[in-house]
Amino acid sequence: MQFELCEWRESLADSLVESANDARIGRYMRNGFPYPYTPADARAFIAAARACGEDHKNRAIVADGRAVGGIGLTRLGDVYRKSAEIGYWLTPACWGKGIMTEAVGQMCAMGFADMDIVRIFAEVFAPNLASQRVLEKCGFALEGRKRKSVYKGGAFCDSVVYALVKD
Repeated sequence: MQFELCEWRESLADSLVESANDARIGRYMRNGFPYPYTPADARAFIAAARACGEDHKNRAIVADGRAVGGIGLTRLGDVYRKSAEIGYWLTPACWGKGIMTEAVGQMCAMGFADMDIVRIFAEVFAPNLASQRVLEKCGFALEGRKRKSVYKGGAFCDSVVYALVKD
């Protein structure tokens, strides 16, 4: 499936709602990613994404003119200002097609080129093996496990930290 990373725009709101409104996505996301995902959530997210400054890059993953996922980089501050955290999601209909691996690779290249960073990291819920495979395929190395660091849905789980360092 062909896709492109695009700036978020209001015309993607309807397809964002359709793609994001699936409980399977939210189970491995931070609580800021709502479920159910409403048109108001989409409008608020797109407005926030468009207002981000130079320390953030938020892109829609667009296939056939529709938002099927999202990906973002957030640069940290202070002594961590040369690092950025990556986060991403993809609608289940597009899982297993190599889209996220390609999108993560593109976003990392963009981040290293444009953001004055040397390290991109991801903190993944440990049960999310598919996300860990995406990161490994993109050259990220496992840095460690944080025990019981996530509390979601009334239960604890570990998280794992992966990083990609610019040579």
